Amino acid sequence: MEFSLLKDLVMLFGLALVTVVLFRQFKLPSIIGFLCTGIVAGPYALGLIKDTHQVEQMAEIGVVLLLFTIGIEFSLKELLRIKHLVLWGGGLQVGVTIGVVALLWIALGFSWQQSVFFGFLVSLSSTAILMKLLMDAGEMDSPHGKTCLGILIFQDLCVVPLMLFTPFLGGAGNGLTGIVIVSAKALVVVVVSHFSARFAVPWIFNQVVRAKSRELFILTIIFVGFGTAFLTAQVGLSLALGAFIAGLAISESEYSHQVMGDIIPFRDAFMSLFFISVGMLLDPTVVLRHPLIVVLLVVGIILIKWLVATAAALVLRFPPKPAFISGLLLAQVGEFAFVLTHSGQQFGLLTADQYQLFLAASVGTMALTPFSLRFAEPIASWISTRLPAALKHGSRTTGVSHDRFPMDDHVIIVGFGVNGKNLARVLNGNGIRYIAVETNHHTVKAERKKGTRIIFGDASKPEILQHALIEKARIMVIAISDATATRRVAAMARQMRPNIHLIVRTRYVAEMEPLFQLGVNDVVPEEFETSVEIFSRVLRTYLIPHDQIDHCIAEIRRDSYQMFRTISRRHSHATGISGYLSGVELATFRVQPGSSIVGTQLRDGLLRDRCGATVLVIKRGEEVNSNPDPVWQFEADDIVLVLGKPDQLVFAAHLFET
Repeated sequence: MEFSLLKDLVMLFGLALVTVVLFRQFKLPSIIGFLCTGIVAGPYALGLIKDTHQVEQMAEIGVVLLLFTIGIEFSLKELLRIKHLVLWGGGLQVGVTIGVVALLWIALGFSWQQSVFFGFLVSLSSTAILMKLLMDAGEMDSPHGKTCLGILIFQDLCVVPLMLFTPFLGGAGNGLTGIVIVSAKALVVVVVSHFSARFAVPWIFNQVVRAKSRELFILTIIFVGFGTAFLTAQVGLSLALGAFIAGLAISESEYSHQVMGDIIPFRDAFMSLFFISVGMLLDPTVVLRHPLIVVLLVVGIILIKWLVATAAALVLRFPPKPAFISGLLLAQVGEFAFVLTHSGQQFGLLTADQYQLFLAASVGTMALTPFSLRFAEPIASWISTRLPAALKHGSRTTGVSHDRFPMDDHVIIVGFGVNGKNLARVLNGNGIRYIAVETNHHTVKAERKKGTRIIFGDASKPEILQHALIEKARIMVIAISDATATRRVAAMARQMRPNIHLIVRTRYVAEMEPLFQLGVNDVVPEEFETSVEIFSRVLRTYLIPHDQIDHCIAEIRRDSYQMFRTISRRHSHATGISGYLSGVELATFRVQPGSSIVGTQLRDGLLRDRCGATVLVIKRGEEVNSNPDPVWQFEADDIVLVLGKPDQLVFAAHLFET
């Protein structure tokens, strides 16, 4: 039995692995490596791949998955908010580009039909490349990211009408009737998708989640994504548009973040095939035979698309800087243009040589896109600073806030059981913001109705932690009962945010050592706390005085947790001062009214002389005084940050109490 497709994939991925690693050594983007892999392996070079059609079909899956994830990251509500950008911005960009390119081509001696068709090709930008780069760079939520997305959505909507117009340009009949029919179909699809997003998809996922099967959950994702893409293709629309619509439907549910975490590995694998397949189409000898023409085409396409897209954004009164950035990022030829070229060849609008020249220029613009992203901001800043003052400020924004829970310096609570809910209640009472992550869909639904900031998903997945804004969080508390899952979450959190403070609940003291090895800062073992509660109740039964019981508890906790801290310091990943000074800790105290320290000055040395601790910071109201002056006088309700050894801090606590 010959597994030809498997053999082709093994060769492609093997060659891509070597090429991308080599390119990364020279700090070149991976996309260029994939394109070069396709060129080398394709039929025009080494000819390693015999059946390019199969690879192209699998590459199409990569585009579908990309648009699917973009839809999940977005929502129908957000799409409606930027409808002016999609309709007017996209319409201006596509229409003006077609017009400008057509006029230039007519001036060069081509027929008006060929000129308009070439305008069709140039007007489309690469959704696959640009969205992948923006997502990897974390710039999807930026003004230029939203602008690019709005224009790209319109371009994807235009693909089918442009394909229907192509036979008309080639003299094969009137495509206006077809356009009307497809437009009606598109309207039906949009209406159906809206109701699916509100009713059908949430109901389906509710039933699937109840089964508590990850395999069933992933199968449902694939069915919804690819099923919608297939149906839209059947009614005459593109696969990519259908995938985007499916993503929009899922984005409205509380399971969207978990869907993202599960689908991204598949997307990245197939997206690499897409870039490889683009490279396989190119005959490299064309570049060698006509280098000047290819260079002129590349430069011309980039300049035209940059200027037109920038002008479209400026007409919509966007600020110059994001307008210039957006224009430069959109200055490449898109993957759907290759679909149009096949129709153009069929109807005599494009010769074989012209096709290869256009393909070479297209690959060139695609290869330059990563560099456009890298240098777009400094170029746009340089240009915008030299504009007249009247043009430097736009009056419109994208109007979209992509963060469901915009915040920073917050706590991430993993697991919203008894421990998580109690912590959330205390945090709320003290004005500390938090985001919870939970895998129980009943809990998520119930807490969302209460207004709780909670995400459904597995916190061991980086996509879930990104949605919980781990890059802005101060503390993560892992309060789940599964020891293996706890270690996975802790390891991922430490990898994504090395300086985050990790506090973990665990069942047994024996589980503490592996957690500290992973970089956990504090571990609270239930086994130990249970033993404390047991002996305290035993002592109460024997009528031991409460103060004596409290003394015993304090003594045992002090000795035991000091031992736990010693273990922690052996594996410390802390970046604060206490992580570098052995045996030293930080503690915060509130000055109680009537305490012995009220009315004394820092220079009196009450704290320093009696217990040896050092005052680092004093907060009074909204005023924060670091390294306070010796004449500072303590007042009631001052918050004091103190540095010292554990026994010094225990003694210091008495000075702040009444």
